[in-house]
Amino acid sequence: MSGKRFRILCFGAGGIGTYVGGSLSLANHEVVFIERPESIAYLTREGLLLEIGGVVKRYQPLLSASIGEALDVGTFDLGIIAVKSYDLDHLIGQMEPFQSQLPPILCLQNGVENEPRLEKLLGKGRVIAGTVTSAVGRKDVGSIVLEKERGIGISSTHPLSQEICTAMKESGINCQLFSNPLSMKWSKLLTNLQANATSAILNWTPLQVFSDHRIFKVEMVQLKEALDVMKTLDIPVINLPGTPVRLLAWAVSLPQNIGQPLIKQGLGHGRGEKMPSFHIDLHGGRGQSEVEYLNGAVVQHGRDVGVSTPINETLTKLLLKLTNKEIELSYFDNQPERLLDYLDQ
Repeated sequence: MSGKRFRILCFGAGGIGTYVGGSLSLANHEVVFIERPESIAYLTREGLLLEIGGVVKRYQPLLSASIGEALDVGTFDLGIIAVKSYDLDHLIGQMEPFQSQLPPILCLQNGVENEPRLEKLLGKGRVIAGTVTSAVGRKDVGSIVLEKERGIGISSTHPLSQEICTAMKESGINCQLFSNPLSMKWSKLLTNLQANATSAILNWTPLQVFSDHRIFKVEMVQLKEALDVMKTLDIPVINLPGTPVRLLAWAVSLPQNIGQPLIKQGLGHGRGEKMPSFHIDLHGGRGQSEVEYLNGAVVQHGRDVGVSTPINETLTKLLLKLTNKEIELSYFDNQPERLLDYLDQ
């Protein structure tokens, strides 16, 4: 190993946490995972399983049931947050008593507001923006598969950024530094919007979403609203590791008869039958959704700068109603006409 050997505190052993933390651990970095006691019992018995390129790697992770317990053992060089955005408030509550003892935090969450929320607790200069473009699937507790390797983006503005990126590269992760963290996070948000809310609402695969000309138009409008907000905020669209986001943004300006086949081919077939995160959360009965942090962020920032975002707002409200069981899932299941009528109200 040519770079720094990190001692890392990883919040969450879900898909992203297991992939990133596990890869770093296998490359001889010391990674301690914070997990729930019931998960610790299972992971202690079964270990963590990473399937990368068809090869399954198993290792015994270092686990802790609390931040305080982990810090009792020693200090850390880096923290990695890899939990859902809707879990951050709870995590911040757990972090608050130990804020002075915590290391710089690399935030790999989706959305554009999590880093400011963490900085409010930890202080300026102690949070590093990051984003994951690789597709990671979770088979079971502690068992993940790298479905499509694209990479990880990290803000280059922190003193540790280069060393973190080097460590990831040496761990087999394609890492790229970005000088504009806002562009990085907002560009990732654009990719998160696509065939996410509509897939969950209609119980459709991304390919079905991109194949229907009426729902495809909804997709393009929500994307255009987000692009209008970014333009008003003076945030450029940039390409991310393995992800040509600028091409996606350009396709929005094309006539639908040209743009739809391109996006269907590039995104619909690329994702295949894999359901996106909103669908997994909604139909898995988790009772929570990241839509507030993605479509909802477009709405909030649009209000702040005077940009209208009606499609993003309606999709956010509708998905939250479905999540909270105010509307039965069956009402919109495979019913695009009902969704279109709802959006027109």
